[in-house]
Amino acid sequence: MNELLVRTITGLILIAIALVAAAVGGTPFAIFVAAVATAMSYEWTRITRGWGGAWYASGFVYALVPALALLWIRERDAHGLELLMWVFIVTWSTDIGAYFAGTQFGRRKLAPAISPGKTVEGLYGGIAAATLLGGAWALATGLGHALLALAPFLAIAAQGGDLFESWMKRRAGVKDSGTWLPGHGGLLDRLDGLVPVAVLTAGAQLLGLT
Repeated sequence: MNELLVRTITGLILIAIALVAAAVGGTPFAIFVAAVATAMSYEWTRITRGWGGAWYASGFVYALVPALALLWIRERDAHGLELLMWVFIVTWSTDIGAYFAGTQFGRRKLAPAISPGKTVEGLYGGIAAATLLGGAWALATGLGHALLALAPFLAIAAQGGDLFESWMKRRAGVKDSGTWLPGHGGLLDRLDGLVPVAVLTAGAQLLGLT
């Protein structure tokens, strides 16, 4: 089967599961988030095996903090689901926009020593997609104009999270963080952008910016 088709089907299944869990909320969503965080922590220990105790412990924090952020966003107030959806939209549109813009127009390497496949054009494509789709969702749901300004910055943060995980894999000498997801690799490979977006959105909410 074509790799892009496998990647697309797997991605759609993951999106559907995440959306159902988010819509239900409460205990089912908490269990879903806890399961994902546990798998992320496991993959982290696999990548960083032999790097020392500090790296091992930091994996727990890396998985726990965004998990708590997602639960906080979802359950804090009546607009929690809409804001959580905004987090998903910004993250997913960044990833998709960067992939297609990089594939079609990519010429200049973004960080060749870390991830040779990523391009400056892909970065711009991810920012544009997140700004447009995240902005449209924020306006349609009445979440506030502050999210219009936050979207491009969080798109950059998402791609920074992607580069960080790419650096970890390069240092460890592995292609993917795991083999759970056909066409994608492991959960860290798919959620590396969500980590900073979730944490920064929760931080903005705590500061009263959203």
